[in-house]
Amino acid sequence: MKKGFLFISVAFLLTILGCKPFFQLINVSPSPQLKNVTFSETDINPDYHFYYTDTLNDEYLRELRQVYKLDSLTEKKVTEFEKIKAILDWTNKQWTHNGNNTPSKSDPLTILKEAKNGNNFRCVEYGIVSAAALNSINIPSRLLALKTADVEKVKYGAGHVAAETYSKEFKKWIFIDGQFNAIPVLNNIPLNAFEFQKAIKESIDNLIIVNKSGEFSKEEKDKYINWISKYLFYYDISFDNRYIEDKVKINEKYKLMLVPFNAENPSVFQRKNKIDYCLYTNNINDFYQKPN
Repeated sequence: MKKGFLFISVAFLLTILGCKPFFQLINVSPSPQLKNVTFSETDINPDYHFYYTDTLNDEYLRELRQVYKLDSLTEKKVTEFEKIKAILDWTNKQWTHNGNNTPSKSDPLTILKEAKNGNNFRCVEYGIVSAAALNSINIPSRLLALKTADVEKVKYGAGHVAAETYSKEFKKWIFIDGQFNAIPVLNNIPLNAFEFQKAIKESIDNLIIVNKSGEFSKEEKDKYINWISKYLFYYDISFDNRYIEDKVKINEKYKLMLVPFNAENPSVFQRKNKIDYCLYTNNINDFYQKPN
C-alpha cells in the first residue's frame, strides 16, 4: 500500500513540476513527439512485388459489396475521392471504437456481422473493413500498420492501424483512418502516410483533415494531429493484399516495413512481441509502388 502511494505521489509531483508525463518517463506509453524522418528515393527493388485483388472475379468481395449495398452507397458520387470518403464514413459508423475487443475472425464479413450484433472493435478492424470495402468497388486498397519510434521500449500504445487506397484520380496513394473518419489533404491533394507526416512538420497551417461531412474544425484537426503524429514513424504493409488463404511471401516474410534513415529496424513490438515477419526498406519508392 505504501509503495503504491509513493508511486502515485511521484507521478503527481513530476506532473505538477512540468516534467514529461510520468508513464512516458518509465516507457509505459509512447512519447508524443513528432520525429524527423527521411527516406531515400532510389530505384524500386525488383524483388518487392505486391498483389491486389481482382475485384471483378473475387466472390468474397462480391458478397461484401452486395450484402452491404456498397454500389448504391457510391453510385451517385461524381468523383472517385467522393466515393472514398463515402466508404470511409460508412466504415466509421458500423461500430464504436473499443481498443480491447477483437472479432472471432479477422475478415471483413465476420467483423461486420459481429458489429451488427452489438460488438465494438479496434482500429485494426476499421482498417480491414475500409480497405476491403474500397477493394470491392475496384479501388485498390491495403491495410497500413503504423508504429512509434519507441515501439520496442514502450509497454502500451505503440501502434495504430489505418489503411491506404490508390486513387486513379490523383495517381497516388491516400491515407485513410477509419477509426477517426479522417483523410489528410494539402493544397487540394490527399496525402499518403509519409506525406502526412511531412505536412505536419512543414506545412501544418495549410494542412486540413476531411471526411464526407467536410473539413475538420481547427480544434478537431489539432486534436487528431496531436494524437496521430507519434505513430507516423514506421509503416508496414503486406506483400499480398488478396482475400485468399495461401498468401505470397518474399524471402519467407509477408510484410514490408518502411524505416527512416538512421533508425534501427525494429524487431520487437511493445517489449515482448517479436517482429519477425518483415523485410525492411528505407526507399519510399519501394513502399509506394503503383498497384498492378
